[in-house]
Amino acid sequence: MKVLADTPGKNDPGLGRRIGLDVGTVRIGVAVSDRNATLATPVETVRRITRFKDPDQADIDRIVALIEEYEAVEIVVGLPRDLQGNGSKSVNHAKEIANRVRSRTKLPVRMCDERLTTAVATRALQASGVNSRKGRSVIDQAAAVEILQSWLDGRAAYLRQQEGENEAT
Repeated sequence: MKVLADTPGKNDPGLGRRIGLDVGTVRIGVAVSDRNATLATPVETVRRITRFKDPDQADIDRIVALIEEYEAVEIVVGLPRDLQGNGSKSVNHAKEIANRVRSRTKLPVRMCDERLTTAVATRALQASGVNSRKGRSVIDQAAAVEILQSWLDGRAAYLRQQEGENEAT
């Protein structure tokens, strides 16, 4: 089943910070952009809590608190897909978190293609001497940075393209 990601820049809320989330079954990596939406940096790793009767536990409370603290204008959630663009079981986890955050914040929540972001983050951290077993929470943050930076770069390219098209008319 093909799973489609959102397009960076489309329906853009303008300047302001973005929060990036790398949703896993155990942890959620969190990253934030600067106010100009050009550079993503790691924030923290939130331990995932799943309860079916009351899904908004401390994990969502913490994410909402970070969104408010950073005065975010948009949330970017990694959409786990394989190299062919098909969704995995993890897609449901990402969509669940996206829906919970959207309902609590009323902010735009975008789904961003996250193919290979954890692998890239793991390799980068290993190259800098971080052990993957000891650095799992750091890897989650680094993956969130990769997801958000990819979104920010796509957003910048989209906005430049739109600007060029407007100048041509």
